[in-house]
Amino acid sequence: MIHSISSELASFKALTFGPGLNILLADKSEGANDRQSRNGAGKTSFVELIHFLFGGNADKDSIFRSPELMSWAFEARVDVGGAIVDVTRSGIKPSRVRLQGDTSAWPLQPSLDAKTGDLVFTNEQWRALLGSMFFFLSGNDEGNDQPRFRPTFRSLFSYFARRQNSGGLVAPTQQASMQQAWDQQVAISYLLGLDARLPQEFQEVRTQEKAMAELRKAAKEGGLGRYFGTAADLRTRLTIAEARSRRLAEQLASFNVVPEYAEFEREASVLTRDISGLNDENTIDRELILQLRDAISSEQPPAANNLDRLYREAGVILPGTVGRRFDEVAAFHQAVVQNRRAHLANEVETAEARIADRDRRREQLDDRRRQLMGMLRSGGALEHFARLQEEAGRAEAEAEGLRQRLATAERIESTKVELEIERARLLKALQTDLHERSELISEAILTFEELSNALYEKAGSLTISATPNGPTVDVRIDAQRSKGITNMQIFCFDLMLADLATRRGMGPGFLVHDSHLFDGVDERQVAKALQLGADHAASVGYQYIVTMNSDALPRDGFRPGFDVDAFVRPTKLTDATETGGLFGLRFN
Repeated sequence: MIHSISSELASFKALTFGPGLNILLADKSEGANDRQSRNGAGKTSFVELIHFLFGGNADKDSIFRSPELMSWAFEARVDVGGAIVDVTRSGIKPSRVRLQGDTSAWPLQPSLDAKTGDLVFTNEQWRALLGSMFFFLSGNDEGNDQPRFRPTFRSLFSYFARRQNSGGLVAPTQQASMQQAWDQQVAISYLLGLDARLPQEFQEVRTQEKAMAELRKAAKEGGLGRYFGTAADLRTRLTIAEARSRRLAEQLASFNVVPEYAEFEREASVLTRDISGLNDENTIDRELILQLRDAISSEQPPAANNLDRLYREAGVILPGTVGRRFDEVAAFHQAVVQNRRAHLANEVETAEARIADRDRRREQLDDRRRQLMGMLRSGGALEHFARLQEEAGRAEAEAEGLRQRLATAERIESTKVELEIERARLLKALQTDLHERSELISEAILTFEELSNALYEKAGSLTISATPNGPTVDVRIDAQRSKGITNMQIFCFDLMLADLATRRGMGPGFLVHDSHLFDGVDERQVAKALQLGADHAASVGYQYIVTMNSDALPRDGFRPGFDVDAFVRPTKLTDATETGGLFGLRFN
């Protein structure tokens, strides 16, 4: 419960509140609109002040960090854990919360400021304390050692003081426009008394599914590109790549580096060229020998006896001297032929000798070349070894890349199956939880029905379902013609949460509604809502604070004997003057 709110700022309108319904009225001058409330009457700023004093963020855009308000401290007297304490916080030191009162029963104790004598919490500690005292949260709900997607004090508290500026009046289960779906599931489950661990686990599954989707996207569009495939494809490619890598590694292991490899290679090339030259010369000499032998066999002396016979047959008798001349010529020619044959035979022998000499030289050269080639085949040059090393490195890198891609593909495929199994398990667990906590669900359903039935002829419905995506809460009031039907859904939902939480000893002990909640709502429904709020707050035992414009306060529609003015707080705000608003000054 909030007993009072005050400030060191002299122009601030001090507020006091009592149990049950409390209506904070503001007069709106002619021509003003609800958007002027921040620097006008201050109804919306009142809700922001509640959040500021109960651990809300105070970033540079906060009104409490504005030059007009930053230097001033604001104070609330509130009930925390059965003790009344004064809580003070300022925009100039938003991380520091000062306390006065008995805190001895608290699980977390403030520290003592030696200079001022104040009991002090950091804002994070203050949140942790309120989370523990109001909602039974354990530890520092802002700490890194807590499970992800847990319920937090600030998220739960915001259902009891919705902020219009944060989009808190859009849907019953959503207390801020930026609130994520998982946080809604966790917070509502926790406040209704359901197992809030299940929506947390559902969110873990969704987070992993999202990570797997991003991983698949990166694998297909990123560095792996078109080479990404299924685990089976990658396994085949990896097998081939590993075999190639092993072969290159074995070649490296048996590689013998020959330091003079290049010189040996050059010598072998010269020897090959020399051997080829010798072979060519031998071929020429063998052709020569064939020609010489043909010439030897064809060499014959002139047929002089045939000439002598010819003359005789012709009856010509040659003188004796001529006969002798023919014999001499024949002998001469015979000698010439013999000499010619001897010369050709000598040429053949010379050519054969040259061939034999070349064959010996060729054998010597070939022996040296075989020696060199053996050395070259058994090893290689250092640069060849380096290239082989480089190639082996590339092959191993390729294999390693495929191993990683295979691991990724296997993880994606196996994780997808595992997540499907986990989602099915969670759905079953959620169904079981809803069944086992059917009494709590029935209480929520009946409370909401009672509230909606008091506002409209046909009762609304609260449906809690187990889905493969977690628990869903559907709020309906069948009054489609009503302009402010969503606002009344929020009203009934919030009162239902306040009732259930208070009965279980949970919650801050108050519920705060901004005047924007009643925008577009028929005056009769507003009257019924205020009446319902007063009745439930009184019967269940919590405080219900409503800010309203004076011209929107209903005068009709209440049951006999219900005096709405009895719930109006004495402090009245107005935007008609510079000093009439909550802070007593205008600021941007």
